[in-house]
Amino acid sequence: MVNRRAVTLADVAARTGVSVGTVSKVLNGRGQIADATRQRVAAVATDLGLSVRAGTRTEPPVRSAQPGRSFLVGVLSTDAYGRFTIPVLTGAEDTFGPGEVSMLLAESRGDPIRETHYVQTLLNQRVDGIVVAGRSSDPRPSISGLLGVPAVYALAPSLDPGDVSIVPDDEAGAARAVDHLIGTGRRSIAVISGARRHTASAHRVSSATRAIAAAGATLAGGDALYGEWSERWGYEAATRLLGTEFDGVFCTSDQIARGVVDCLREAGIVVPTEVGVVGVDNWSVITEAARPSITSVDLNLREVGRQAADLLMRMIQGDEVAGGVRTADCFLVPRQST
Repeated sequence: MVNRRAVTLADVAARTGVSVGTVSKVLNGRGQIADATRQRVAAVATDLGLSVRAGTRTEPPVRSAQPGRSFLVGVLSTDAYGRFTIPVLTGAEDTFGPGEVSMLLAESRGDPIRETHYVQTLLNQRVDGIVVAGRSSDPRPSISGLLGVPAVYALAPSLDPGDVSIVPDDEAGAARAVDHLIGTGRRSIAVISGARRHTASAHRVSSATRAIAAAGATLAGGDALYGEWSERWGYEAATRLLGTEFDGVFCTSDQIARGVVDCLREAGIVVPTEVGVVGVDNWSVITEAARPSITSVDLNLREVGRQAADLLMRMIQGDEVAGGVRTADCFLVPRQST
């Protein structure tokens, strides 16, 4: 029999072809698992020397298979408003929850001194690992050298290629938005973005312009318009388009898209009959409140969180995880603006 101390949930998952979360549910007698799956996982776990709870709490908990674990994970965020961190946390909890792992959140407000303080605070709590969550997709400095525990970077990738990062696939999301506009009959498409210096702008604009060209459509105005990530800028950019030929607008954020929709409505241009508009973020407080409601690319931040947590769990359990930036698929949510 394999030494119990050497066995991890990942070992069972690899042998049975299921997720670490499913293994945890079986070992703890929790969750709705198909009988065949439960029996297969239980048989492998028993063979490897792990105890399986038969729907009770009387047997030794699965934690005994991993001595030294605190079953705490730190989340270090730079997102003071939680706009991006909360969906990431929700997704991470989907993965951590079944394994009875708790999260401790620290928000640094982007201040390096505050961040260093919170890193030490989390380490003092003996966290098993840390998810470093950002408020944008701009790369950030690595802190992995300060930790001594595994770390995964979510949304804002690490500048160190040796670190493990997971981000939304901005380029594929932008291409999907343009393909949707093309599919609804648009042939002259404007692109309006936030600040040029941001990674999200670069990725979304370059991908959108490539998709427009690949479809044989026209980039209205000849180039993308860059400004702020705000409704005010969206309104101003749309006024610059008035009097030119365009029947579609791709905006790199929902706030910009709402400003565009407001401007077009006031100018007597009917959306979507005359012009279709697509945004990015799928921020419901913006997209649902707009008139008409706005079609948007969802960055799938919950999936970013799930994948970040899964990667971190694998690292905590001793698996080798290659460094580099991974992407999570985005998806389009159609609404009235197209």
